[in-house]
Amino acid sequence: MSLPEATWSTAYSRFGYGARGLLAPLAGNPREAIEAELKEPAAGQIRHTELPSTSQALVTLYEYAASQADERARADALRPANVAMPTPTTAALMLAPAASASMVDTKSEGSQKPAPNPVARIFLAEAKARLDAACEAPVGYVERLVAFWSNHFCVSASKGQNVRITAGAFEREAIRPFVLGRFADMLQAVERHPAMQHYLDNAQSVGPTSRVGQNAKRGLNENLAREILELHTLGVNGGYTQADVTEFAQVLTGWTVVGRDGKLGEPGAFVFNFNAHEGGPRDLLGRHYRQEGLAQGDAVLADLAASPATARHISEKLARAFVADSPSSSLVGRLAEVFRKTGGDLGAMARALLADKDVWSAPPTKLRDPWQMLVAANRALGLEHSDPNRVVHAISLLGMPLWTPGGPNGFPDATEAWLSPEGIKTRVEIANMLGRLAKEAPPPRDLLERVLPDAAESTREAVLRAESGPQAYALMILSPEFQRR
Repeated sequence: MSLPEATWSTAYSRFGYGARGLLAPLAGNPREAIEAELKEPAAGQIRHTELPSTSQALVTLYEYAASQADERARADALRPANVAMPTPTTAALMLAPAASASMVDTKSEGSQKPAPNPVARIFLAEAKARLDAACEAPVGYVERLVAFWSNHFCVSASKGQNVRITAGAFEREAIRPFVLGRFADMLQAVERHPAMQHYLDNAQSVGPTSRVGQNAKRGLNENLAREILELHTLGVNGGYTQADVTEFAQVLTGWTVVGRDGKLGEPGAFVFNFNAHEGGPRDLLGRHYRQEGLAQGDAVLADLAASPATARHISEKLARAFVADSPSSSLVGRLAEVFRKTGGDLGAMARALLADKDVWSAPPTKLRDPWQMLVAANRALGLEHSDPNRVVHAISLLGMPLWTPGGPNGFPDATEAWLSPEGIKTRVEIANMLGRLAKEAPPPRDLLERVLPDAAESTREAVLRAESGPQAYALMILSPEFQRR
């Protein structure tokens, strides 16, 4: 039996990114419409051939850094000997965060105009691809799942240019292909990805007694091992100890990224460097691992993916993201059971969440985070998004800069995190700006029927009594029915 027509509002807000105001409302059963998204062969994928792969992006960065170094060398040769000017090293350039396309451009007497920094260009191209996918989806459930997993396995562009230039590729390569696949496959893809290797410093981690460790000053780094256990799999109360973290960090030595010289393989690609690996058997979480090299780390990840603690941790986060800040233990338990029975099938988890009656009947207590709000507003008002700068700038003002969380635990998902007085003030300002941009939106009365068919009478009166169209659109965006999900 079909669900009541009113549940289209729930479908769009709880599972998706809101209705598209320039299109007629979807007809039929809303749950079936969402299920159709899950059945799409390329669900979650972005097929933009012009977007570079991770290795291509890093090679571009390597070449740009080298050209900048050459430009500085030429400038130094032309500068009088008694004029000193401190310049950043190539290493510093590679690690400095990028704020704009010209942030690290240099100009010198007698030289041609320097090549533009490719970091901002690639970052914005990736942002546009993500925005297009979210705005053009019929409902947006799969795109919401992509955003969830991208935040769960987050990297931060503030770490440096090598992460910033690959943040979008990380989501395309390590998250999207597995969003309806197996958790174990996503876990392996994420931890091997160069963006994660750079973000959590594992690319520089070497075994103390390895050949590299004996000949260099670098040593063991535990960041990646700790976050895999605490955030990516078992959870903070998952039963691991500091000894487990250290053992796991040694397992992960040798997992790194090929540098510009390409001595270990394709520049910018993940590689296992046996000479940096701390070999030998390892005892971790009560299990003994005798595998050698890369296989040892893969074996640990496979066991972590199959752990009941991981099933519980993932299920609680998924329920919290889609339903309530404090989801019921029964819902979390049902999702965890699906995770265990299916071997971590994320498609099965998505369908279980969609089929759960408690999910459809739960009150809309969660607040749309900045990304969800901006995408929903773009969809509702039919805004042109050929230039992603507007959304990238707005989401930064709202405290959720794209692919730039404050830490490896990602952006907060609790409603209170987005309810600060400053945050609410900025939402009002952004809503007013979006209202002024809505040149092609339907009349306010028609838009209410398409986007907020279940709006309260108070919301309808406020929108329809607005002094102007832009003000009406802003009031609609700021309404409880639009902001809550």
